[in-house]
Amino acid sequence: MDIVVNEELKAYIDPLTPEEDEALERSLLAEGCRDALVLWGQVLVDGHNRYRLCMKHGLPFQTVQNPRFQSMEDVHLWMIEQHLGRRSLSDYQRGVLALRKREIVAARRARRVAVESGAAPAEVPVEAQAPAPSPVPPQDSLDSREALAKAARLSSSQVVLIEKIQKQGAPALVAAVKAGVVSINAAAAVATLPAEEQAAVAAAGADELKQAAKRVRESRRRAPAPVSESAQEAAAPGFGDSDPTVEALQQRVAALEAENAALRAELAALRAAA
Repeated sequence: MDIVVNEELKAYIDPLTPEEDEALERSLLAEGCRDALVLWGQVLVDGHNRYRLCMKHGLPFQTVQNPRFQSMEDVHLWMIEQHLGRRSLSDYQRGVLALRKREIVAARRARRVAVESGAAPAEVPVEAQAPAPSPVPPQDSLDSREALAKAARLSSSQVVLIEKIQKQGAPALVAAVKAGVVSINAAAAVATLPAEEQAAVAAAGADELKQAAKRVRESRRRAPAPVSESAQEAAAPGFGDSDPTVEALQQRVAALEAENAALRAELAALRAAA
């Protein structure tokens, strides 16, 4: 069978470090390829590094089909689950995989709801035209931040920081986090800076990344508290100042009221004398 290497699947999981790749090569040369490569039809799903090294050295290997794969989403979810269970992943890598899983599960749920309500989208992916997948188990829904953190074996706060880095981080900053050059906490702080500044800081190295994160945190602490709307109005020019025209009118009204009161008193006295 001719094995097909799908580049998108190959790149779906972060590659091995040079040290990990060398260790795998030594293991294969010493013990052979003990674990079968996982296929979906002819497409290689799991074992890209072993396949490459086995082909390089002419080593034999076994393959196995996974009958549960019905779509590329099934493949992605399986790959995520396999890698989430590995201890060699960093906290950041586990967080990214859990976020990917949440996106896939949410997309499946949205399609299912659309199909059940008869309002399926006009453009449905080919893989979604197959029979609707079974309902997503509640424990796999990842709706809450706590569920997402549990799936990645992280704290909820770590998940928040990783999501911020994923959404706002420049490629150079993300690469620095993956390489372990900067911590998740520091990277999340640096991710709030403009993309150009993030790239420059990341290029400067670990020390500059730490200093940049420190500057961001200090600037937040020094930031003035937001001023309420009523306080802003009170601080506006002229607020509370006396207007000469208004003051004159108030005095005139007071004089007329006094004159009116005097007339009423005089009228009352005349009636009493009559």
